Amino acid sequence: QVQLVESGGGLVQAGGSLRLSCAASGRTFSDYAMGWFRQAPGKEREFVAAHSGSAAGTYYLDSVKGRFTIARDNGKNTVYLQMNNLKPEDTAVYYCAASSLDNGLGNSNNYNYWGQGTQVTVSS
Repeated sequence: QVQLVESGGGLVQAGGSLRLSCAASGRTFSDYAMGWFRQAPGKEREFVAAHSGSAAGTYYLDSVKGRFTIARDNGKNTVYLQMNNLKPEDTAVYYCAASSLDNGLGNSNNYNYWGQGTQVTVSS
């Protein structure tokens, strides 16, 4: 089992920044690829970013490339999502997730564990 707890969400004006954190406990953190997803009201959950485990590759939703950065600290069992130049359309509940796979990380079905989510609201 892996437990994931997100933090760092909040209300920010357009153009501002937030850093989300996801602390993991349980199994060996470095064994898992980590991803961030988001879900806006009335919309399906969508992939935002992922950091693979073994290959250390990173992957992003096109609309966040150049604005968001995913990073992980295996010593702290934590994955981060730095979000810059936020836009109102980034408003959503953000979830972190852990996957035992190292591919297909854009598909939520490939993740084994999920956090409870943290709200990000971007005002215009």
